[in-house]
Amino acid sequence: MCLAGCVQIQAPDKPIEINLNVNIRQEVVLSLKKDAQDLVTQNPELFPQ
Repeated sequence: MCLAGCVQIQAPDKPIEINLNVNIRQEVVLSLKKDAQDLVTQNPELFPQ
């Protein structure tokens, strides 16, 4: 038995919207952490342990 299907392709009436809420907080925190680490390394007298 052979079954045949009908497929209809139609463009949507509205444009496709892709919502990209990208969180860049992690990048900023890593950058600030690196800057702070460099500051402590370059000026150990300012940050005694």
